[in-house]
Amino acid sequence: MKTNPAAFRERLRHPGLIVAPGVFDMVSLRLADSFGFDALYMTGYGTVASHMGLPDAGLATYTDMVGRVTAMAGMARTPLIADGDTGYGGLLNMRHTVRGYEAAGAVAIQLEDQEFPKKCGHTPGRRVIPMEDMVRKIRVAVDARSSPDFLIIARTDARTTLGLDEALRRAEAYAKAGADILFVESPESEEEMRRIGQSFDVPLVANMVEKGRTPVLTHEELSSIGYKIAIFPVTALLASVHAMTQVYQQFKDTGSSANSKTALYDFGDLTKLMGFEDVWAFEKRYAED
Repeated sequence: MKTNPAAFRERLRHPGLIVAPGVFDMVSLRLADSFGFDALYMTGYGTVASHMGLPDAGLATYTDMVGRVTAMAGMARTPLIADGDTGYGGLLNMRHTVRGYEAAGAVAIQLEDQEFPKKCGHTPGRRVIPMEDMVRKIRVAVDARSSPDFLIIARTDARTTLGLDEALRRAEAYAKAGADILFVESPESEEEMRRIGQSFDVPLVANMVEKGRTPVLTHEELSSIGYKIAIFPVTALLASVHAMTQVYQQFKDTGSSANSKTALYDFGDLTKLMGFEDVWAFEKRYAED
């Protein structure tokens, strides 16, 4: 069920912060999709963790990730923003990645200026490529898309190692290269976030990672600073792992789920969420006499 990228581009022109919760597998995708958000965010960290059981450290390939984009965008009614890492290589790889993500049904691709292999944002040791190299990659990304409604999100990870001034300089260059949305990763204070908001007149992404390098602000605070999109890439994943830890610990301690204090999603509701009602209707319609 591919969504219309033009509708999401139009939403960007309207007032109001776009809240894009992170989705990391097909269950989280189906659940988040049922809430009527303006967008969902396919988190690289969570998708690599859930799909491969590995850290988001450049181990997932283009093939690994475009398959997840295809599955998620194909099922979602909500526009899907997808993490495209560094484009998985050089300029030719960038062209291939953008074309693949667009064909898969995402409405926007996030591309970052880290060296390959990349590392997850908010983690140490991230290194960035020369700004001029990323400018060329952005130009290739813009030229590669078949429709201008497929949006290019340019992310810079320069703040952590090179400082905010360099991050702002890079973001400005990426905007001039044709990026539709800017993503200055890992500002370390609300003051820095305000400076980012005052520096650009294109849509900005705020990355809200609990216990990360950036303060988690309220909806009203993010709006007043000037952010247009707030992504919450790992919040649902963190909550899920916390609940699963409690469940597995109870199994280890007691050998049963009896008298568990962990709140559980209703099994009947989960069955409906996963589409069993359609299965039942199909079987009823085509049942043998």
